[in-house]
Amino acid sequence: MKKIPVWIDTDTGVDDAVALLTALKLEQLDIVGVSAVAGNTTQENAFRNARDVLSLSGREDIKVYPGAEKPLVKELKIAPHVHGENGLGDAQIPRSNAPVETKIAYDALYEKAKELEGELVVCPIGPLTNIAIAIALHPDIINYIKVLNIMGGAAKGGNITPCAEFNIYSDPHAAENVMKSGIPVNMFGLDVTLKAYLDDDDIKEISSYGNKASDLFRNSIHLIYSVRERIGYSGLCEHDCCPLVYTAYPEMFEGHKCGIYVETQGTITQGKTVTDLWTDFKFPDRHCNFFLELDQPGFVKLIKDAYKSY
Repeated sequence: MKKIPVWIDTDTGVDDAVALLTALKLEQLDIVGVSAVAGNTTQENAFRNARDVLSLSGREDIKVYPGAEKPLVKELKIAPHVHGENGLGDAQIPRSNAPVETKIAYDALYEKAKELEGELVVCPIGPLTNIAIAIALHPDIINYIKVLNIMGGAAKGGNITPCAEFNIYSDPHAAENVMKSGIPVNMFGLDVTLKAYLDDDDIKEISSYGNKASDLFRNSIHLIYSVRERIGYSGLCEHDCCPLVYTAYPEMFEGHKCGIYVETQGTITQGKTVTDLWTDFKFPDRHCNFFLELDQPGFVKLIKDAYKSY
């Protein structure tokens, strides 16, 4: 089976760790690189966490590259109330012994995309700062990235403001530049990721597997789970798994072609992903797919199977 070459760009927080550990067990995927960006936590934490999670999984061979330390324009605002001071819900795992990469993420991504001659699938599961900078520094990268499978945005509602999702709100200017680049986009916003949840029984089961991955899961989720309960969700949404699971199993998701623009100037609406899904007026550029539904039982099974295998 020919594997799909995948680059993961991550602000390695609690659900990013779940996404990494799940993606590594999807046999269709070949993770060819990982880059770290500030978002859920600082870039320093995200870089360290990505390295340590890969080490935990026995994949120190996958290189992790440091990226942007702050958004393009806005001030950085991290989320320690959800992801803890260290980004992993304050769970502690052993440090990676892999060589520390010093090449900056934007250059490493460009080199890998060019090497793979247009076959690289990029899965950004944090703010889009690294991707936007790569496009600015290397404009021809748009010819070498096959598709961007992005966790971010919301056609309806938001989770950081009434109309904006955290990843896009964290760096809306980067997101808008990426949307305007012309690279094909599959966007997995809150409309679908809030349906990508583990219920209490799923959480107990995964926590009970008795391996290093399940121990990290159990020890990292207390903050994020308490936030979920406070806002009325009983489950644990695994937002960041969605684009990676889709890359391996696209038939598990239902999407619709649309145009997407990102509001950068509004005070109330900043970070809003504006789509033309439900309007008679259509944007002239409609090179995106926005996903609204998924096979939730199948999605949960993939995560469980991944964690069992550690």
